[in-house]
Amino acid sequence: MFSDFGVMDYGLLVIRLVLGLSMMAHGAQKLFGMFGGYGLKGTGGWMESLGLKPGIFMALMAGLGEFVGGLLLAVGLFTWAGGILVAGTMLVAILTAHLKNGYWSTQNGYEYNLLIIAVAIGLALTGAGAVSIDALIG
Repeated sequence: MFSDFGVMDYGLLVIRLVLGLSMMAHGAQKLFGMFGGYGLKGTGGWMESLGLKPGIFMALMAGLGEFVGGLLLAVGLFTWAGGILVAGTMLVAILTAHLKNGYWSTQNGYEYNLLIIAVAIGLALTGAGAVSIDALIG
């Protein structure tokens, strides 16, 4: 079965898994306090300090965008929607927390977030490839 797939399909799988699982972990930090995260209450307080109110609701939306978007990308289901969720969440992060710090992530800038947006939009536009649920369901 796997020999029927091309190199590009495996490349897309690697990209989807790395980005998708990483975004799921970031979402789990916000939603559940996993992996050293602060959960909804802690993340919500930080978001309110950025002017995003109500903070807990905004933390929920960011966490869901990252977690659900990451899950969709990782499994290759509705890849276009996963890409949009991840890219949208990162755009809000840039506009509210990182833009004022310039480009470089070493200065808490938007470099990393922009890279995530590029990969997420790239996947949304190209699709998940043959090794995906999207391909299985047509």
